[in-house]
Amino acid sequence: MPHLATTTKRRSGKKTAAESRYTVGLPQGIARQVERYARTTDTNMSKAIAALVRIGLEGQEQRKQDFFKKLKANLDNDDPTQQDQLVDDFRNLILGR
Repeated sequence: MPHLATTTKRRSGKKTAAESRYTVGLPQGIARQVERYARTTDTNMSKAIAALVRIGLEGQEQRKQDFFKKLKANLDNDDPTQQDQLVDDFRNLILGR
């Protein structure tokens, strides 16, 4: 389970919102990919991980919205092939594939 610590930063004497910090272990292959991403974006590992998590979460939300648009458009469709495709799309959305 990740370790959680909450901190408050101050800039110019002003308090900013609390920030959560986690300690996580990454598989070696993923860690190398994050290191490469950090180098190409000229940032540190922590910021690179935060950016990649944000990008992933935004992508997941977009895929969910796209799926529900497609589902709404095809609710009345009796075509078994289309129904199978919707089931496959939903499975991919849930399992993240």
